[in-house]
Amino acid sequence: MLFLFSISWGPVSGWWALACLALGILYAWLLYRSPNQLTNPWRYILGAIRLIVVAAIALLLLSPMVKTVSSRPEKPLILIAQDNSSSITLFKPQTFDPSGFINKLGELRKSLGNDYDVREFHFSNNLKDNLSAKFDGKQTDISAVFRDLTDRFGNQNIGALILATDGLYNKGSSPQYLAHRLKTNIYTIALGDTIPKRDLVIGNVNYNKTAFLGNDFEIEVLTGAYQSKGENIRMNVAEDGRPVSNQTIAIPSNNFRRAITLKLHADKKGVHQFTVSLQPIANEISTANNMETIYVEVLDTKQKILLLYNGPHPDIGAIRLSLENNRNYELKTSQVSDADLTKLSTYSVVILYQLPASGFTMPSSLANQLGKLKIPLWYIVGAQSDLQAVNRLQKIIQINAGRQDVQEVFANPVSGFSAFTLSDSTRHELSLLPPLLAPFGNYSAPSAQSVLLKQKIGNVETSYPLLAFGEDAGIRMAVLTGEGLWKWRLAEFAVNGNHKAVDELLSQSVQYLTAKGIHSRFRVYPAKNAFDESEEVILNAELYNESLELVNTPDVKIDLKNKAGKTYSFLFSRNGRSYQLDAGTLPIGEYSYSASTKLGDKNLTTTGQLAIKPLNAETRESAADHQLLYSLAKENGGQMLMPSQADQLSSLIRKNENIKTIVYDDKTYRDLVDEKWVFVLIAGLLSLEWFMRKRNGEV
Repeated sequence: MLFLFSISWGPVSGWWALACLALGILYAWLLYRSPNQLTNPWRYILGAIRLIVVAAIALLLLSPMVKTVSSRPEKPLILIAQDNSSSITLFKPQTFDPSGFINKLGELRKSLGNDYDVREFHFSNNLKDNLSAKFDGKQTDISAVFRDLTDRFGNQNIGALILATDGLYNKGSSPQYLAHRLKTNIYTIALGDTIPKRDLVIGNVNYNKTAFLGNDFEIEVLTGAYQSKGENIRMNVAEDGRPVSNQTIAIPSNNFRRAITLKLHADKKGVHQFTVSLQPIANEISTANNMETIYVEVLDTKQKILLLYNGPHPDIGAIRLSLENNRNYELKTSQVSDADLTKLSTYSVVILYQLPASGFTMPSSLANQLGKLKIPLWYIVGAQSDLQAVNRLQKIIQINAGRQDVQEVFANPVSGFSAFTLSDSTRHELSLLPPLLAPFGNYSAPSAQSVLLKQKIGNVETSYPLLAFGEDAGIRMAVLTGEGLWKWRLAEFAVNGNHKAVDELLSQSVQYLTAKGIHSRFRVYPAKNAFDESEEVILNAELYNESLELVNTPDVKIDLKNKAGKTYSFLFSRNGRSYQLDAGTLPIGEYSYSASTKLGDKNLTTTGQLAIKPLNAETRESAADHQLLYSLAKENGGQMLMPSQADQLSSLIRKNENIKTIVYDDKTYRDLVDEKWVFVLIAGLLSLEWFMRKRNGEV
């Protein structure tokens, strides 16, 4: 690291230094112009010392600055990201040696030497440090590689990214959308085999996770057959082990795909396992992709929701899309002036979007009917809301605003909220979403425990509620104090390729409002009925005292038992006023659970079921997508290589003129008067002058 320094005069002209020098000369001449007892050599030496001291002191009065420049070189980063998913070895060419290839990638660090900073990673559904030869990942998310590397190294000198993968991804968005954010050269190593193999595949099963008792419902099975012309696809469907459907489809070509729709009947309440399987044919490369298991919950009720508004707004469409994804809900939207008040009693919850509105009087008959029927209400406040009327109609959140202005507020999830539980990933995503528009003013909520989201203005966390829940006159209510939910859905999809966080927030909110009451003082329920094999199993528990208040004083134990008889025992952790358990990942299978606790002198127990289903995403595609890898390399200044050419990477990187060390100059300024060496110099010269004068009898 190289240091250089110089003197900067700031607003004062550097010509004043000559004046300081002239002052020093004048002072020295006046003091030593007469010979006295000093000989000429001593007069000249002492005069020179006094000249330097006076000139230096005068110079310090001008407040000059010392500028220091330090040069800091930053070597280019070479990032190696290696696909660790199971498809790499499951459908590999015969000539590909996985462990040898990993060793070859590891040697790149040595061949590049000390001129580059090499970092190694492996990935499947997320990015992890170091290379790996296990190839056991159950999902592939290439977009997560670019997202995570951009977050970690986006402001550094990234010379190149070496991406070794087969180009197949089954999670996240297209990597081409995020590759440009990394702003570096991308070299791809094309793993896998693009030649189709003889194989029958269940590509995906599209279905609704819920159905209603007594109704028919459909599932769509995406099937594929490769290099199997003239054969037949024999599909069987079993419900809880009992055959319920079968179908035979002829295969007319070697690259055959078809979506097959099956109609099934919901004849029994509860969670049911449906197994879709394809009968194997001779010489298939893999039969692991011939079967898919899904779980459908059959319900005997359906919640009807009414959304009323005064004027159109994109939020209305966003709410509709989120709630209609949940088959438990049937949503109807209507302008308040067109609402049929005679059918209000058929709805489980009413969403009042920016109602009451400024300049619009909500029909008194509507307000009276809502109060009389005690229908749960959700107020969504925005720029058009009549805040005084909203304050009169509910006591969950009070807004004191002197004028009809709005401000941008971000969502800040509250850890102590216990009315219901959101997943950690959803809480994290909500904190990253763009701001909503909330009325400008002062906010208050009677109970801090009822607040799920607080407002964050810029980087300042406030106590103002953004989303709160509670009861008012025996009616469950929710209040959201901001508009712009449509921006949340767009932003989440742009980053993650889905709307999971927003959908979960809205569905859980409506589920709280539509709850008919507490049927049991002790409840245990999983976050969902079926988890993927690599997914953490989350369970929630609620315990109510005699006054039906949430408490979590006693311990809650749970035993999870699979069909083989193996039992997993856990103890719930306290979360706010309720309980939560992260049981981690569990083996594939169906589990029954029994939870117990003791409140006072009463022993309380509850039971239920959940399932861990296999994740077959990596077996659904056997032919690698090298076209994607070619496009990534071409669009980002790199080159696509085959595994046998990996040893060429070192020379390609060295020849790339865009990959080079960057030197940063750091400049700092300090007052010269603050430099200790200046003080030492002046004091030393004055002391030396005094000693010489003393020695020659001048003092």
